[in-house]
Amino acid sequence: MRFVRSNRYFRVGGDICTAWLYLPEGTVRPPALIMAHGFSAERRFRLPAYAEKFAEAGIAVFVFDYRNFGESSGTPRNLVDPARHLEDWEAAIACVKDLPEVDGARLALWGSSFSGGHVIEMAARHPEVKALVAQVPYVGGVEITLSLPMKLQAALAVLKDKIKGAFGGAHMIPAVGAPGQFGCMMAEEAKEFLDLVPPDSNWENKVPARILTKLGAYEPRKVAENVRCPALIVLAEKDQITPPDLARKAADKMQKVAIASYDCGHFGVYQGALFEDVAARELDFLKQYLAV
Repeated sequence: MRFVRSNRYFRVGGDICTAWLYLPEGTVRPPALIMAHGFSAERRFRLPAYAEKFAEAGIAVFVFDYRNFGESSGTPRNLVDPARHLEDWEAAIACVKDLPEVDGARLALWGSSFSGGHVIEMAARHPEVKALVAQVPYVGGVEITLSLPMKLQAALAVLKDKIKGAFGGAHMIPAVGAPGQFGCMMAEEAKEFLDLVPPDSNWENKVPARILTKLGAYEPRKVAENVRCPALIVLAEKDQITPPDLARKAADKMQKVAIASYDCGHFGVYQGALFEDVAARELDFLKQYLAV
């Protein structure tokens, strides 16, 4: 089955989010899957590879960038904020439900890493969602131990960002820290994030420091028990960024859940042979619950 990809747009407050809609050819009002990326990432970072496989199987796929990322509007750029991300998800769900080309009553959600937590939050709020896929999800509860110099560096960065933010600016810190250096993601495997960035991307490895004050309070695991739809949780057993044991505990609270476990690190599911296996497993799950 072939598909056609078109640009779509939806408004969130005073900003515009950009999206791609993948429509399978020869299918009248197919079910729809909404996708968005994880921490500081843009839709171009390997999400098309998943979307194409799902669309080829008869599922319409709506892939969007958060405000402040990619081609979406908003400043400061690369602003990571879970509350804002969830507002974007709400707007995306409303947009897709109104698309005449798809069957908005057969709706599923897909998230990875940080957005793996977002789709848990959204499914808990939206009982009409038919299924969710949370890939190497961030569910909260991650404890980060910093040396005293790094603690001081983090505190200073937040203070600088607060001052600049009062005037509409931002103090930026690395999204991915170099080995031994300060950043939001400092695990040894975090550098593999950079392998997902397309060579022609304008993305920069930096985010406003204010995210450091928000991460600890964001815990999607606390609403996991409110997820009523079938859920597929994809785990990486060597994950240093979103520990699989935390995701398992969140999954245990869900009503109907399947777990797919892989012997790899956090970014192993995005490329190569493992990607093919992961995408196939996710597709089988989606086809089952979207009646494709």
